[in-house]
Order: sequence, then C-alpha cells, then structure tokens
Amino acid sequence: MLKVDLHCHSNVSDGVLPPAAVAKYARQSGVDAWALTDHDEVGGIAAARVAAAELGMRFVAGVEISITWSGETVHIVGLNIDENDPALVRGLAATREGRDARGREIGEQLAKAGIPGAYEGALEFVDNPALMSRTHFARFLVQQGYCANTPEVFRKYLSEGKPGYVPHRWASLEDAVGWILGAGGTAVIAHPGRYRFNQLQQGVLFDQFKELGGTAIEVVTGSHTPDQYPQYAQLANAYGFLASRGTDFHAPGEARVDFAALPPLPASVTPVWHDWF
Repeated sequence: MLKVDLHCHSNVSDGVLPPAAVAKYARQSGVDAWALTDHDEVGGIAAARVAAAELGMRFVAGVEISITWSGETVHIVGLNIDENDPALVRGLAATREGRDARGREIGEQLAKAGIPGAYEGALEFVDNPALMSRTHFARFLVQQGYCANTPEVFRKYLSEGKPGYVPHRWASLEDAVGWILGAGGTAVIAHPGRYRFNQLQQGVLFDQFKELGGTAIEVVTGSHTPDQYPQYAQLANAYGFLASRGTDFHAPGEARVDFAALPPLPASVTPVWHDWF
C-alpha cells in the first residue's frame, strides 16, 4: 500500500523548510506519494517536483486556498493542478493581497496586549510580507517566550475573540473551486473537523461544495483528532466524497502527527488518489 501525504507546506508559504527539504523529510519518513500545498501560492511546486523525482517519490502539484464562508476562514486544497493556469495564478495573487495589511493590524493589536514588535518579529519568519500568516506571529511569540508552542499562541492570542485576532476577507468557495477545476485539479475541503460549524452549517458547506464540483474531503489529517477519522470517513461516504490524507506538515515537531505516525485512511473510503498512481 502506498503511503500518501497530500497536504504539506514549505517556506514558500508558512512552513519552515524549503520545498526540496520537505520532500526529503517526507521520503525519509516513508512517504511514497506527496503533494506540496502551500497557502495561496504555487511558487514552490517546480522545486518540489524536481526533488520528488530525484527521491523516487510520486508527486502531486497542489495548493491550499483560503476562503471566507459563513463568516469563517475555510481552506480548500487543490490537487493535480496545472500551477501555470492563468486564472488560478491571478486568483491566488488576488487572494494574497491584504496579508501584509492584516499582519500590521495584528501587530498593532498584540502591542495593545503588551507584546511590542510582533509585526517586525513575524517578518523574521517570512521572506515575503504578502505571504504573512498568523503562523509567523505564533513562531515569534514562541521564540520570545510568551507561549510554549504555536497551538498555545493560537489559543491565547490569535483565534477569534483573542487580542491578536484580525479577520480577513478571502476568496469565495465558488472562486476557489472554480480556479482549481479550471486548472484541471481536484477540489478537497481541508480538515473539515477543524471549523467551528454546527452539523447544519457543515452540511450546507458540503452541499454547496459538491454542487460547485468539489469531490473530496480530508479524512485523516494532522489537524483532526483520532476520533474524528472514522467520523469524517462516514461523512465522506454519506456525501459521496472521495477521501484525502495529509499531515498538514509545517515544520518538524510542530504538527500533532508527523509523516511517519499518520495512520492510513480507513478501508471504508475511496482514496482521492485511487486512479492517479
């Protein structure tokens, strides 16, 4: 059975390692087929593809698009995309706009909470302000000793209702799925168990996603707890979705589950890659 990981990040977005280093780390952990899915950015795909080939891994070009749905930020992963598709490239560029302004506002909010210099500190962890995310602020706060780890930062400072939370208006669900399908890809709802939707809201999201042409959800992911794996396997089958799997890797030691420890998909679901390899 192939060991497949279809959700990973490099330093092209908010990961720590360059694309080639992520590929090497995944391969050393036993991964056979791998996707790079940086946030709203496809600039690392070329290097990732070359590295995967050199390591003997099958490669899937991917991206993770930030959208706003029902007032919440939701992530839609695109797999097997043509990263050079003009509409996709334009859409991602538009989605990235505003990240720097949002970052400056987060810095201002954290300063009011007694944490000065957070924007400048976060810049140390990102090459391009247009790609700044909350994760970069989290790493700065950990570095400065305000919190022990990045999940603690999110709980105390960067989630809704906390001192450093600043909402951002992303693309729409229709936009993201359209860009992915237009680029020849498969649209996947990333870590659905992470969103704060009730059962009715989640059902509406799944229905709309399916109507727009989305065909898969992540079932086994580092962003789900183990008890959510069978829950989302059941939901995948109930809605007729294919199932995806991925660590949501950002850096060694940062994720809940690393490459080597992530369990396989349940036997009851059909993998999104069932006819790819």
